[in-house]
Amino acid sequence: MTTTDSEPATVAPPAARSIRTFHPRRGRLTDRQRAALEQLWPAYGLAVPDDGRTAVEPAELFGRRAPLVLEIGSGMGDATAAMAAADPDRDYLAVEVHTPGIANLLDLVRRHGLGNVRVARGDALDLVRALPAGSLDAVHVFFPDPWPKARHHKRRLIQPAHVALLRSRLAPGGTLHCATDWAEYAAAMRQTLDADPGLVNAHDGYAPRPAHRPVTKFERRALTAGREIFDLVHRRR
Repeated sequence: MTTTDSEPATVAPPAARSIRTFHPRRGRLTDRQRAALEQLWPAYGLAVPDDGRTAVEPAELFGRRAPLVLEIGSGMGDATAAMAAADPDRDYLAVEVHTPGIANLLDLVRRHGLGNVRVARGDALDLVRALPAGSLDAVHVFFPDPWPKARHHKRRLIQPAHVALLRSRLAPGGTLHCATDWAEYAAAMRQTLDADPGLVNAHDGYAPRPAHRPVTKFERRALTAGREIFDLVHRRR
């Protein structure tokens, strides 16, 4: 069910056997990544609560009150670190399930002195449910798994119920920014986002590539392979 501004701000927790929108991956840690994980996780890490009851308070997590950006699927963390370094007045909460990516971002946090970054491990939707309504200035969903097979489309992150949840955590005027190199998924994203009654497309269709979104290794590989990149930016009404 789509939530509107006249409905309660909270969104019910998922069923115990909810469908995952991600595919867990294994990977080896370098010595530097392992050291970063061991040394920095206590100060900069967050285990995503999945009990449907525990709240995550951004001001407690960052030690200040500032506009908050949620990075869903931060990968190896290069884009998150670059954006956070260029945008010190906002806080960045990155959520990822791939341990080497989490550890690499923590290492980048240390190397660049990024006090405005925290790294969460777990299901992004569980994290969103734990955040207060209206607490996010922006949500970034950059190159999520396209789940290309039709039978797997139910696992896609950008679908109506998930978008309603994400929107409920955006402050009025906050942005939901998605990017993908999968044309069919881009079209499905656009249809879903345009159909949400609480969002408005900030552009006439797909957005021009924003200068603030760094080009990652993943995006460079897509461009080298000849795949077009699609950006979508929608604002909460």
